[in-house]
Amino acid sequence: MKRILITVVTLLWSVPSLQAGDTLDLAAAPSAGNLIIAPHAGALNLEQIGICGKPFESPLEVRVTDENRNPAAGITVVYELISQPDGSENAVVAPVITETDSSGTATARFTPGTKPGAYVIASRIEPGFPRNEIIFTIEARRPNWIYMLLIGLLGGLGLFLFGIHALSEGLQKSAGHRMRSILSNVTRNRFVGAGIGTFVTMIIQSSSATSVMLVSFVNAGLMRFRQTIPVLLGAAIGTTITAQLIAFKITEYALLMIGMGFFLQAFSKNEQVKSVGYSVFGFGVLFFGMHIMSDAMSPLRDWPPFINLLINLENPLFGILAGTLLTALIQSSSAFIGIMIVLASQGLLTMEAVIPLILGTNLGTPVTALLASLKTSKESKKVAVTFILIKLLIVIIFAGWTVRFGELVRSISGDASTQRMIANAHTLINVFMMILVLPFTGALARLIDRIMGPERVEKIEGFKPYFLDPGMIHAPILALNLAKQEIIRIANIVSSMFDKILLPFIEKQSHVLNQIYRNEKEVNFLRDAVKEYLLKISNEASYRERNNESFQMIYSLNEFEKIADIISGDLANRAEKWIAFHYEFSAKGREELVQYHKKIAHQLERAIGVFEETNLQKAAVMQAKHRQYRNMSVELERQHYSRLVEGLKESIESSKTHLEILALLSSIDSHATNIARIALEWENNKP
Repeated sequence: MKRILITVVTLLWSVPSLQAGDTLDLAAAPSAGNLIIAPHAGALNLEQIGICGKPFESPLEVRVTDENRNPAAGITVVYELISQPDGSENAVVAPVITETDSSGTATARFTPGTKPGAYVIASRIEPGFPRNEIIFTIEARRPNWIYMLLIGLLGGLGLFLFGIHALSEGLQKSAGHRMRSILSNVTRNRFVGAGIGTFVTMIIQSSSATSVMLVSFVNAGLMRFRQTIPVLLGAAIGTTITAQLIAFKITEYALLMIGMGFFLQAFSKNEQVKSVGYSVFGFGVLFFGMHIMSDAMSPLRDWPPFINLLINLENPLFGILAGTLLTALIQSSSAFIGIMIVLASQGLLTMEAVIPLILGTNLGTPVTALLASLKTSKESKKVAVTFILIKLLIVIIFAGWTVRFGELVRSISGDASTQRMIANAHTLINVFMMILVLPFTGALARLIDRIMGPERVEKIEGFKPYFLDPGMIHAPILALNLAKQEIIRIANIVSSMFDKILLPFIEKQSHVLNQIYRNEKEVNFLRDAVKEYLLKISNEASYRERNNESFQMIYSLNEFEKIADIISGDLANRAEKWIAFHYEFSAKGREELVQYHKKIAHQLERAIGVFEETNLQKAAVMQAKHRQYRNMSVELERQHYSRLVEGLKESIESSKTHLEILALLSSIDSHATNIARIALEWENNKP
């Protein structure tokens, strides 16, 4: 019945020949002059939010006035649902026809239908007046819309973070050797250190991860605390590069990048191309996650509680606190910048709110490094404290003029989008931080040393690895570098064992044997720890090049361990008997053994150098020396037999031990040379 009545009224209004006074005879009071219909002053916006099937809380109110803005009472007002989502049922506007009261107000209630979407309601008075219609738009949502929004937000954020991880892993695989070489050669030049920090963070896509690595490297002794300050500053610049990439409006190409990256990674046989493909795939997933987050957040544009929250973010203190907490929670400044860019794309963030959030992001970034340093040495804790101090200084400097800084960013960015201005603001803050702090890194290091005091050296009972950091397993290229440093440490322990082993024979120093036995136990302990660590790395990075490198490390580790076994087993046992029976070498025999031992010691040092530097030239020298020392061993045996023929007493008593030592030293030479051989073979067999 209501629909019929609305139709009749509408048809009457649509007849051109009717005059304003003849249109309807429903109004008891005649209109004086032009009538104007407008939203009621106390009503909400014309675009409002409702829930499907639930009566709308706020009434649809209009106010009718004459040309002098005086209330017009008794004027007929018709409410009509003119548009609703396809397939929606049971949408109700009541009453359809009503009259204005003494204040000129007409009221109706609306209940959205069964389908989410836009419901458009028209409120009309008699036609012929200049302004005789008001349109209300009700955006109806499902009853569980907040739950669905959270699902979309978390799912999009998950894809975004996975995209960053995939992009990082692909870049690490394609630039891994170069990055490891750079990290292992940090110099005292502060500008080089800043460049290294920028490059590494650009590769791993997280300044938090870079700071955690620096904490680990200092704790492991790979770097000194002072060397990390320029790297930390560069890491902040590396993060801004990520933000600049995210600010590009290329979400519509996200699926194309995912497809291209997948096919490159899945079907190419070239490891470098596969790595690049995985990076492209991650880049596409990153933007696809941003697209999902953007769609999920779109309902928040009209939700008053969220709008009020964003308005509060314009307060610098509140914005900085919110940015700090959220960045610390996500543990990725790049991810939080991405979320801000998504909010800006929906028109939800102003520059006045963005600047405090970016400052909070800077302050939240060092939290990850601080947590990573809790169980480390004081020297590595200084890295986290320095990072926090630098970021806090920047926050203090910028917090007092966030509005002016926002105006500066607008003037620099020109007609750029808010997303680009967010990235530019992030870049400007961190570039300013580098310009301000980089010239004074030495003074800053001295200040931190004075605040925290010198490192206290504690006596450590038992054995433990120095370099193996479980937190680096997720970054296999860097973890391999740590494993390599631990193997070098093992090699140096073996070298010290070798240096001492002749002392019991030559100088009857029996206490040296206790040191050798303890060293041998330490070597065995560290060997097992390194093998377990390399196995975890291989599981994390299951591609051929890294597995080959892991095999080379394990092979070299086994050779060093075999040398340790010869020293602590065969040679040490013979030394005990030698001391017990008070045997002596002839002067000539003693000289020959010392000379040969010195030659093999040099060969062992070369093996450590080959392993540490992957020095193929030195490896080739080792192979040539091996043939020379093998011939030398034969010549020394011949000279020993010559002395036996001459009947020297010392030569007869020491003959068996003398020849066994020569043979064992020659075996050690062979194991050391195997390390050079595997390095050459691995290099020649590289794809």
